[in-house]
Amino acid sequence: MTRIHQATEQARTALAEITAEFARRGWFPGTSGNLSARVSAPGEPLLLIVSASGRDKASMTAADFLPVHGSLQPAEPVLPVVSQTESRPSAETAVHARIYEATGCGCVLHVHTVWNNLIAELFASQGEVVVQDLEMLKGLDIWEEAAAIRVPIVENLFHLPALADAVVARITDRRVPGVLIRRHGLYAWGATPFEAKRHVEAFEFMWEYLCRWWSVGAGLVPAQRSDQKDRPYKPTEAEQGSVVGG
Repeated sequence: MTRIHQATEQARTALAEITAEFARRGWFPGTSGNLSARVSAPGEPLLLIVSASGRDKASMTAADFLPVHGSLQPAEPVLPVVSQTESRPSAETAVHARIYEATGCGCVLHVHTVWNNLIAELFASQGEVVVQDLEMLKGLDIWEEAAAIRVPIVENLFHLPALADAVVARITDRRVPGVLIRRHGLYAWGATPFEAKRHVEAFEFMWEYLCRWWSVGAGLVPAQRSDQKDRPYKPTEAEQGSVVGG
């Protein structure tokens, strides 16, 4: 088995397992969401495997991940693709390819959840969500005391090459392995499928926690509180977990 065959087989298996787990959590409503992994080695022309379009994620298998060149053209299968219907790569492959080029990562995952849509909408006017002092930031490999990150929010552009450009333009802090798309979802990435999965889980925990806290706490998000402008919103007296938009 050649290196590329082995890399493809391993990536398909990993992505199929991630797809099944995320589907159980309800992170792929309808046939939404898409996943990919790089199978080419560093320095080689980009070759990806990408989830097939229009598949029910709850029933996807390793065979539902298709090889695609960095030019976004389907590649000759390096392993058999077995499907009862014609397969085509996810329409959002263009966004994945640009993220690989911009970051050098090894895996890109895209999920649609209520929480990531809510957080993006709440802070859309600021263009980012600044999260600080949350323990789950360690899930992003950020270990500094009182760490703070700015997660970009990009408008949901219909033309996918334009959306890809907008996403890449906002990847300025390499510590932050994710971008929110307003009224759409979250793109997150990592060096490996396992790392990308961990990053998605960390982001989604933070989005759900913050939205739930606001709903049971002050009742208003920081963007609606004039007295909190440009200052962190502290959900506890111990200041364990803060967020501020813009």
